[in-house]
Amino acid sequence: MIRNFIRFSRLHTVIGTTLSISALYVIALSFSDGRDTWFATYCLTLLACLGANIYIVGLNQITDVEIDRINKPWLPLASGAYTMRTARTIIGVSILLALVIAAWTGKYLLLTVLLSLALGTAYSLPPLRLKRFHFWAAFCIIAVRGVIVNILLFLHFHSIINGSTQIPPVIAMLTVSIFVYSIAIAWFKDVPDMEGDRRFQIRTLTLQLGARNVLSIGNTLLALLFVANIALAWTGMLGVNKWVFAIGHLLMLAALGGAVSRLKLEEPDSVRRYYLFIWILFFAEYVVFAAGAYYSTMI
Repeated sequence: MIRNFIRFSRLHTVIGTTLSISALYVIALSFSDGRDTWFATYCLTLLACLGANIYIVGLNQITDVEIDRINKPWLPLASGAYTMRTARTIIGVSILLALVIAAWTGKYLLLTVLLSLALGTAYSLPPLRLKRFHFWAAFCIIAVRGVIVNILLFLHFHSIINGSTQIPPVIAMLTVSIFVYSIAIAWFKDVPDMEGDRRFQIRTLTLQLGARNVLSIGNTLLALLFVANIALAWTGMLGVNKWVFAIGHLLMLAALGGAVSRLKLEEPDSVRRYYLFIWILFFAEYVVFAAGAYYSTMI
């Protein structure tokens, strides 16, 4: 039962949501005097956002059962481990939990949850079903992961912890960085799913440009991002620990190069592993930003 729930909730997205919220919380704390950790606020925020996360990925599976039987037959609905009623109950409880907690906790959290739920619903559910169009599918992922979460959740924590609504340079650059990751994730997620998307006429960018071209463009964007973050760290513009920030991004750049050299496009399992590796880099980005901000007073 636990394994099926983990698969239904799409573990990599849950980890991504947890790390992003944790990093934004730590960055907001780095601007405080440290006398109060505001841990209860962090826990409530995390619970609300995980509820929204499970609703979004669950709804996507409910509307994609036939496609998932080709692309992801191990998912609970596609495999038959979950009935449609079970799936609907889970996403119903999840969205209710997210909305109640967000409405009680603060306006920025509520706005984050409402916008994320709206885009997540438009992504999967007819008549819009934006995932059919590569531009709008990417837009939904980029808007939520790249902009809404970073800006609004930081404001949520910053306003409560520090009584401020200013966006510091480190958050502006984090938003840019996750924006680039969101583009790559939006493109790369379709590479292992080409067969099912082709059969059900889901017009992804991968089917239009080819997997090799999409991966090449996305990898170039990520490499340029790492170089930009290293350069900005040494200028002092971001107010982070330059050693933590630069070394972290150098390691990520080296890891990206190694993963690209091992990728075999003709092997679906290799492509899937590479897609999950990009999520690992996504996770690492939040860790590097949080560590750089937390240790900003150190040389």
